[in-house]
Amino acid sequence: MQPSFWQRMNGASRHQLPLVLTLILMLVSMVPTRLPDFMSISPMLTVISVYYWAVYRPDLMGYGSVFLIGVLEDLMAATPLGAGPVSLLVTQGIVMSQAKFFRGKSFAVTWWAFLLVAAAAAVAKWMAVALVQISVPSGAAVLATYGMTVAFYPVVAWIMARFQLAILREV
Repeated sequence: MQPSFWQRMNGASRHQLPLVLTLILMLVSMVPTRLPDFMSISPMLTVISVYYWAVYRPDLMGYGSVFLIGVLEDLMAATPLGAGPVSLLVTQGIVMSQAKFFRGKSFAVTWWAFLLVAAAAAVAKWMAVALVQISVPSGAAVLATYGMTVAFYPVVAWIMARFQLAILREV
């Protein structure tokens, strides 16, 4: 029996959820706060989202989507064009190349691996900014951003897991 129009629409919308959630996290990370200089050390929420979906549902977010999210992030945050896509594609590329490692691992192992992947993403973004601006950005800000990203990972991953269980469950 062939699925109805509404069943196909339901399935299509479920498969777009990782992209939509990543865009929402990108916007959340750009919300101005009253904390001085927080934007320079805010967590890389899009890196967390790309990592999560690359580990648990790699079929739902392709390289093209990740690239476009990175470009949009650069345009909205006024960072040098290319820094966002580089860090997000490095994140996704590392995870996709190590898919066998991630399969069936516990949260502790994926968080430990995230420590390494987030470091690579932070360094990649730092290098991309340095190349475009022809100056070296602050290493302290990069370390603070990395620390914030690692600290935020469990909370964001828990939220993503709730969405994955509640909405991405195949009907």
